[in-house]
Parts: sequence; structure tokens; C-alpha cells
Amino acid sequence: MNLKKLNVGLVSNSTVNNIYINKQDLRRLESFANFSWIEFNEQSSWDESPQTSECNIQKLVEFSKNLDAIIICHGSPKIDYQIIKECKNLKFIGELEGDRFAQRIDLDDAFNNNIIVVDTTHGSSYPVAEWALGMILIALRNAGGHFRKLSRKIEWGSEFQRETEKLFLWNEELSEKTVGMIGAGYIARRLCELLKPFNVKIYAHDPYIPSEIASSLDFTLTSLDKVLSTTDVIVCLAPLTPSTKGLIAKKQLELIRSGSVFVNVSRGAIVDSNALINRLKKNDIVASLDVFDPEPIPVDSEIRTLENVFLSPHIAGTTLKSRERFFTEMVDELWRFFEGHQTLHSFNERTIANRKGL
Repeated sequence: MNLKKLNVGLVSNSTVNNIYINKQDLRRLESFANFSWIEFNEQSSWDESPQTSECNIQKLVEFSKNLDAIIICHGSPKIDYQIIKECKNLKFIGELEGDRFAQRIDLDDAFNNNIIVVDTTHGSSYPVAEWALGMILIALRNAGGHFRKLSRKIEWGSEFQRETEKLFLWNEELSEKTVGMIGAGYIARRLCELLKPFNVKIYAHDPYIPSEIASSLDFTLTSLDKVLSTTDVIVCLAPLTPSTKGLIAKKQLELIRSGSVFVNVSRGAIVDSNALINRLKKNDIVASLDVFDPEPIPVDSEIRTLENVFLSPHIAGTTLKSRERFFTEMVDELWRFFEGHQTLHSFNERTIANRKGL
């Protein structure tokens, strides 16, 4: 056993420090590491790096220069060569919640200095997969349309309406349907587990997933066009990268066959919003959307008025337990690193290729 404790620092805003870190995991970390935290409030997005002043860069260097491991999250400046060159002991950088494609770490600089980079964003894959299943079931019953009717001051649900209104005729079950997944990462793999009791046939499009994973999870890899045109339920789970932005446009949406449902719990910008609205206005498919482009959804957006749409405001992954899980997983990774084992959630060349849209 390694007798020397690691020096581990967290760089984040106060919300991360207050909400993501539970006492049990902190005690576990402190059993093999000296832990410290510094507050930063840099602004960044999934596709833009934080812009940091020289003063804050020096502040971060001073905090980090004797660390063996840096954990970063919301609020952190970018960890690049300016920081890395001053941190002679640094061997581990961890992103708590970076969507695996956030811009807070320069991976090339890290790899060139033999630094392991891990990301524990998959901690939210459990609630996202759960909400994806919920959205599927909602769409198959077009529950969004019924809710809109019931929220108005009109009678809805009479015996006559049940027999004559088109909305009541759209009432499907999930059992033995075909499900198409766009993206086959952590969320998709968890969703596959949740779908097992429904005896569905699963197809997936993901150019970065080896066939061995598909075989072990009992789904079939296929093209994007096949997923869209041949399945009853389509679930968008892909990350937002240069190659997936606008991936599902008018041409792709027209492939969706009448009677299918479309679910998006990944990123709104993967889908052309105007094209999606126009496709939905044909009223022969139903959508459940946790994400949209732009967000928040504009108050005058036509997507809010369509009866064949169920909307939620990007809530799939934002549970308290998932936030704590990010840190739990990070402590696990730090322990593996401390003990000389391989980390489970490291970035690699395939990650970089996916990130760059190659």
C-alpha cells in the first residue's frame, strides 16, 4: 500500500463544493489524500473554454503547484499548459461534470505531460436513462397532448371522446417495440438495462462504439438512417460535438415513419429545431423533449403549442443523487490511481476523436 498521501485540490464554484461533495465520500478521500478547495467563478459552456484573467491564472498556479491531482468542475478556469508547466507533481486531472466534451481541460497538453485525465460525468447516466424511459412511455401514450387538454377548462375523457377523438387512438405500449438509439455511450447502456423487461429489439447508431460492446449489451449497430426509418421509438443520446451539431435536420426527420415517437434527452442543438417543429406539425409522430435549441425554450416558440409534444426543461440529469455520484465516482478513480490500478473513466484517443468530430 502507498503510505504517502496524495495532495488533491478541487477547483470549482461554491455550489459544487456545497452540493456535490458528501461527507462520507470526503472522509473516504481524506483517508488517502490531503484535500483542499479553491473557489473560482469562471464562465464556460459545453463548447466554449472559460476566459480567465492573468490574475486568476496565477492564483490557480499558486493553489495547484504542489498538487498530485486536480479535480475541476463548474467555475474552474481552463487547465492548460500555463497551469500544467508549473505543477511538477501533477499526474491526474479529473472533471466532475464536463459532459466528457466540456472545454475546461486541454487534453493534448495533459497527455503530452503524461497526465491521466478522467471524467465522471457518467454519474448522471442513471437519472438520464430513467427519464429517457419515462419520456418514451409518455410519448407512446401522447400524454403531453392529454395534459394540454386537461389543463384547459374543457371536458376531456368522456366515453364519446374516447371513441372518436384522434388523440385517444394514439395509445401504444412499449412491449415488443423496436427502439433506435442515436449514441451508445453510458446513458444508452443504462437504458438498455431498463428496457429489458419490455422485450424490445434495440438498434443503435454510434461510429465510436466497438461491435463487442453492442454484442455484450444485445443491441445491433446500424446507420443513422436505419435508426430513424425503421424503429418505433427513436431516442437521441448523442453528445454535442462538431459532427453531431445539426445532425438531425429536415432530411433525417423526414425519414421517421408515421406512428413513431422521437425522444431527445441529450442536447437540443443536435436537432434542427425548425425542421422538428415542421415535422411534428404533420401530426403523425409524437415527441418527448427534455432539451431544445435554444434553451430556455422561448415563450413564443411554436413547439410549446403542439399537442403531440411533451416538454421538460432539461431536468433529466439534475438530481441531487447524481451530483453526489460525480464525486463518489471521482474518489473511486483517485483511489485506483493512488493504489496503482488503471482508472476506469480515462480519456483516450477515441474520446479526442469523438470530441473533435473526427
